[in-house]
Amino acid sequence: MADQAAAHGTAAWTRAALPLCLLGVLDSEARSYGYALLSRLADAGLTGVKPAALYPALSRLEEEGAVEIEWGAGEGGPGRKYYRITVAGRQRLRRERAAWHAFTATVATLADGAGDEEQP
Repeated sequence: MADQAAAHGTAAWTRAALPLCLLGVLDSEARSYGYALLSRLADAGLTGVKPAALYPALSRLEEEGAVEIEWGAGEGGPGRKYYRITVAGRQRLRRERAAWHAFTATVATLADGAGDEEQP
């Protein structure tokens, strides 16, 4: 039961962090497509991201102007949808990266028991 709860918590954290992670990966590449993004996420340790979570996250990022889509020829098959970060996406990445670092530092402090001191 505890393992299920931990897995559920980890899945929720992954969903929350996925847009930020996608922007970070796209910022380091000229462009990328869905399967390659899934591979990069998994290689970095963010395992368990399914296409059913990836593509809606990419669509939301596109709707919000953080990424743009470009169609390109596939390698021996149908065309591919490539994703590229926009200027607005880079600005968002900088803001959200700073906010994420502050948030995770606070969570780590509290999880380590630093918030246990009694208040006067």
